[in-house]
Amino acid sequence: MLKKQRLEFILSKLNSIYPKTPIPLNHSNNFQLLISVLLSAQCTDERVNKVTPELFEKGFNSYEMSKFSREQIYKIIRPCGLAPQKSKAIYTLSRILLEKYNGEVPNSLKELEKLPGVGHKTASVVISQGFGVPAFPVDTHIHRLAQRWKLTNGKSVIQTERDLKRLFPIESWNKLHLQIIFYGREYCKARSCYGLECMICKTCFPERKRKIKTKK
Repeated sequence: MLKKQRLEFILSKLNSIYPKTPIPLNHSNNFQLLISVLLSAQCTDERVNKVTPELFEKGFNSYEMSKFSREQIYKIIRPCGLAPQKSKAIYTLSRILLEKYNGEVPNSLKELEKLPGVGHKTASVVISQGFGVPAFPVDTHIHRLAQRWKLTNGKSVIQTERDLKRLFPIESWNKLHLQIIFYGREYCKARSCYGLECMICKTCFPERKRKIKTKK
């Protein structure tokens, strides 16, 4: 199968399996989305969704969250892991949003990346899912599947993002990155398939015999 055919098949298959792509992290506004994505670093979405109801009950926006002490935030988010760093980031960024952005989350990738605890991936998720700005956040699932599907050499997450943006139409990015995540969690898992068993891998690479080792 030629690369162009492979891309068309992947898009078609993912659209048929996941016609709708609900955002996995529960939130009511972009501030809550930002905090939830920050908490999801090295933590499952399921665990984040169990922790955030208590956090957002009173800290539902940057103004209310700024009333919390670091210790209060720490106690609530502790199950998410990396709590010392994450509680400090939430405590600080809530105040920065109030001081510099009138309490609102900026819709600029550059401005978001200036906030404590917010890296490129977190910022990309927020502008994509919160503001609808085309972006292609790359997590471990996307990085793995892009290599198994021979869409990137996997040299780095940055390279994978560049390659996927080049290969797929910009209007597909916001939905597609979630579709690939869902597919990676359900069918092409880290410790199964290995580029040999799922429907996309088998269809795109019917002659493949050896397991694909992916770079992290």
